[in-house]
Amino acid sequence: MDAFLLQILNGLDKGSAYALIALGLTLIFGTLGVVNFAHGALFMIGAFCAVTLERLLTLSFETIDPTKTDFLGNPLKIKTPYVEAWFGPETGAAIIDWSVPLALIFAIPVMLAIGYAMERGLIKHFYKRPHADQILVTFGLAIVLQEVVKYFFGANPIQTPPPEAMRGSVDLGQMIGFQANAIIYPIWRLIYFFFAVVVIGGVFAFLQFTTFGMVVRAGMADRETVGLLGINIDRRFTIMFAIAAAVAGLAGVMYGPLNPPNYHMGMDFLVLSFVVVVVGGMGSLPGAVLAGFLLGILESFASTTWATTTLPGINQIIIYLVAIIILLTRPRGLMGRKGVMEE
Repeated sequence: MDAFLLQILNGLDKGSAYALIALGLTLIFGTLGVVNFAHGALFMIGAFCAVTLERLLTLSFETIDPTKTDFLGNPLKIKTPYVEAWFGPETGAAIIDWSVPLALIFAIPVMLAIGYAMERGLIKHFYKRPHADQILVTFGLAIVLQEVVKYFFGANPIQTPPPEAMRGSVDLGQMIGFQANAIIYPIWRLIYFFFAVVVIGGVFAFLQFTTFGMVVRAGMADRETVGLLGINIDRRFTIMFAIAAAVAGLAGVMYGPLNPPNYHMGMDFLVLSFVVVVVGGMGSLPGAVLAGFLLGILESFASTTWATTTLPGINQIIIYLVAIIILLTRPRGLMGRKGVMEE
């Protein structure tokens, strides 16, 4: 039972990333009808927002400490971060230590601006173009963004450690009534799962209970009628594109401590996220979330020693096998709507 629960937790951890990226993809497709292959790049940019903030917080100046000398007797030069000089050694060190959570605040306006500029500068010109054109142009944009990040940050992964208080593991087995050390799980992975739940819940609440969200949902169902009522639905859809970009960016910020950011991490998640969207049903937000967690759990069980020994390589293809089976039995996906991508 403890091994079973551990695989469930691993699946929810993977599924959290899939669900967050797929949620943003579905928001964009459901509102604008655009197949956005640059969405993985937004996830990657979010991760590098955390890298950028950490580098800004660790900017230092040199001072000479006459009380300390090197082996030749020369006074040593000491680097002191500006934040420690401004806020004091303890507070400054704490700010640097908590750079990843603080990067959430930093990433929100950055990702909103990038999403808005992307939609206004490029995506709006492809609304009425075939989906193949949209895929080509957004995939090209993703490659450009990837190479820009590679130019400024290099090709090697960059460590973005979580705060010291959130490192290590917790004994979940003892907390839920199992024997001690039955289920030892990393703290940051649990935090990432709960973060995903909060973000997903916030997006659904925003769409369900706010006037803005209700208008957006109405526009997704019948754009022309909403426009005839005198509502500028295009502006609201642009804002939704920016929000979807912010969701992907925040997912990338929090994922950095789990997998050090690198310039191709967006591409690594892109194909899997589109499979999640298709399995859940194109344009279905609940379907994207359900499929994200479902496929994450299946991938986790397929990665066990027993599964890989019995069927070598099953962990690499399980998601695609499940997608084939679901689409053969339910061509619109788990919760797809009639008429979406069927013209």
